[in-house]
Order: sequence, then C-alpha cells, then structure tokens
Amino acid sequence: MNTTTTLLILAGLLLLAGFFVVALYNKLVTLRNRFRNAYAQIDVQLKRRYDLIPNLVETARAYLQHERGTLEAVIAARNTASTARTTAATQPGDPTAMKALSGAEGALSGTLGRLFALSEAYPDLKANTTMQGLMEELSSTENKVAFSRQAYNDAVMAYNTQREVFPSSIVSSGFNFSAAELFVIEEPAQREPPQVAFA
Repeated sequence: MNTTTTLLILAGLLLLAGFFVVALYNKLVTLRNRFRNAYAQIDVQLKRRYDLIPNLVETARAYLQHERGTLEAVIAARNTASTARTTAATQPGDPTAMKALSGAEGALSGTLGRLFALSEAYPDLKANTTMQGLMEELSSTENKVAFSRQAYNDAVMAYNTQREVFPSSIVSSGFNFSAAELFVIEEPAQREPPQVAFA
C-alpha cells in the first residue's frame, strides 16, 4: 500500500469516528431536551396548583377564623414551593433545584392535608360550593402533576442511562452532559394526591 491509500483509509476512519461522536452528541441533546420538555409540563400544572391555593384559602378564611395559623402555613408553604418551582424551571434536572422543589412540594402537601382535615370539622365550609369546586380542581391538578412527574422521571432515566453507557459516557463527559435529578417526593403519604370527599 502506498502512502496515499493509507492516508485515505485514516481519513475515512476519522470521518466515521467523527460521525459517530456527532450522532452520540445529538442523541444526548435530544434526550436532554425531552426531559426538559417533560419538566415544562410539570411546571404548567404546578403553576395552576399554586394559583388555586390562594382562592382556596380565601374561601376557607371566612369559616376558619380561629385557624389562622393553618391558613398562614398553607400560604407560606405555597410561596416557598412557588419560589422553588421558579428556580427549577430555569434549570430542570439540576440536583439542588429539584431537591429543593421536592422538599417544598412535600411541605405544601402536608399543610394542604391539614387544611383539608380541618375543613372536615366545619360542615358549612364543607358544603360551600366554591370550596367544593376549588378542592375538586386542586385534586384534578394533583393527578395531572403526578402523571407529568412520571413522564419527567421516565425521560430523566432515559437521559441518565444514555449518558452513562459506553461509548456515550466518553461523549457526555467530554461535552459536560451532567446527570439530571429525578423529581421524587420523599414521604410515601405525600405521593398520593389529597383525597377530597364530600358528604
């Protein structure tokens, strides 16, 4: 073989390797964009949830005048969760932001659970049609959040798996594709949406 043939073979191999790296890079970008889009669906539902909560609290305020602490705790937890949502929306998958959002969501679910339990003790509040409607909307939104969270977690798992397998791991480390964090609510009782029952 002469030098020209050897150079052509080497150039062909380098070109194939380049195409292979580009294909792996594009696959990682596609998977990253997929989990970011999945987070955007969660973000929409969380915003809707946070918009419903002040109306729920205002409706309950007239009936629960002696339960001011619970109402204030719900609003404080809602504000903390809303701030965590805004931070997570700027960088979906960031471990710090996602853990903060998970913790804030767990706290909000806990305070909402206390509000719902408290409303059971007030028959007039329980019978209020505005309160019933808001609780139904909130429960529906909780179900949508759970569904969106599952889609997001599935997309994160696909992305993380792709970035860890060989030879994608070489490309992911070379181009700084960092691991994405799952959106998991830690307390098993808080994984379920609040149950709304009207008697």
